Amino acid sequence: MIKTIHLKDICKSYDGEVILDNFCLTVPEGKFFALLGPSGCGKTTVLRLIGGFETPDSGTIMIGDTNITHLPIYQRRVSTVFQNYALFPHMNVFDNVAYSLTIKKLDADFIKQRVVKVLRAVRLESHMYKSIAQLSGGQQQRVAIARAIINEPEVLLLDEPLAALDLKLRERMLIELIDLQETLKTTFVYVTHDQTEALTVADQMAILNHDGQIEQIGTPQQIYEFPASSFVATFVGKMNLFGGKLLTIGSDSYFEVKGLGKFSVYISARYEWMEENKELLMGIRPEKIWIGKTKDEKFANYVIGKVEAIVYHGPATQYNVRLNNDAIIQVFEQNEEHFPKEKIDYDDQVYLHWQKENAILLER
Repeated sequence: MIKTIHLKDICKSYDGEVILDNFCLTVPEGKFFALLGPSGCGKTTVLRLIGGFETPDSGTIMIGDTNITHLPIYQRRVSTVFQNYALFPHMNVFDNVAYSLTIKKLDADFIKQRVVKVLRAVRLESHMYKSIAQLSGGQQQRVAIARAIINEPEVLLLDEPLAALDLKLRERMLIELIDLQETLKTTFVYVTHDQTEALTVADQMAILNHDGQIEQIGTPQQIYEFPASSFVATFVGKMNLFGGKLLTIGSDSYFEVKGLGKFSVYISARYEWMEENKELLMGIRPEKIWIGKTKDEKFANYVIGKVEAIVYHGPATQYNVRLNNDAIIQVFEQNEEHFPKEKIDYDDQVYLHWQKENAILLER
C-alpha cells in the first residue's frame, strides 16, 4: 500500500504568531526527503505535526489512506530522532533499543532477535551491552536511530540529528544514513538548515522561505542548478546576482547589466515573467566562472575586474573580484595543480569568463 505523506491546508500558530498558513506538502513513499530552510521558518513544526507532538489548528495530515491529523502518537507508525538523541543514560545500548518492545511485554527471545537485527543494521552489535557513556557521539546517534526503527515505522523523522557532531563525524554519519535508508526502504523526513547536509542525503527536498512557504521542491541537482527564485539561489549554495534587462537581438537572447554591457544567455523555457526590457536578475554560481589574466575566446561572456581578496580552501581557491561597475563577484577555482602555471595575486587585473548555459535568469 502506498504510504505517501500528505499535508493539506495546514495552519498552525503559537501565541498568536502564525507559523504555517495553508501549508501543503507531499512526501513520496520510500524517499529520503529533506526540509531545508532558515531558522524559524516552521520546518521543525512540520516534523512535529507529522510525528503527533503538535496538532494543527486546521488542515489534514494523511499517511497513505489514513488520516492521522488527530491520531495519538502511540497509534502512528512514525518514529522520531531528535537532535539531543534523548537516550536513557542509566540503560545500556541493548536496553535503550529494546525499551519500546519491553514495555509491550513481548517475548524476551523475540525482543533479543529484533534488537540484534537492528543493531547489526547500524553496525553496533559489538557494543550491545556497553553503557551510553562509553559511546562516541556518532555511536549514540546510531543508538537513537536503532531505537527509532525497532518498531519498523512507516516514516522516520529526523530533526537536525547531526547538529551536535563535529564536521568529520557528521560527514561520515550522512553516508551511513543514506545507506540505512536504502536498506530499510523507509520514508525518511530530514529537517535541517544546513544546505550541505540536505544536498548530500536527499532524493528530494523542499526549500522553505522565512515565511514558512515552500519556494521549490525537487531533486538536489534541480534545486542547485535551476533554482526557482532568488531566495533559493542564494540560500542553497553561493550565487552571484546581477540586476538588468532581458533583450532579444535577432534569434539570440542577451542580458544587459548597467555598467558592464550585454551578456549572451541561454533560455531553455520561457516563463511569463521573462518580458523584454523588464528588470530581472541573472545568476552565476562561483564555480561556473573561469578566472585568468588573459581573455579566452572560447567563452561566450567575460568581464574584467581587480582581485580584492583570496581565500584558500584546500580543494579550491575563492577570489573576490571588483568589477568596473563596483560590484563584487565571487569565483571558486579548483586547485588542480601543485604549481599552477598562472599565479593570481591581490590587485591583479583578471578576466572572468562563463558560457551562456551557466547563467540563469530569475524573477526580481
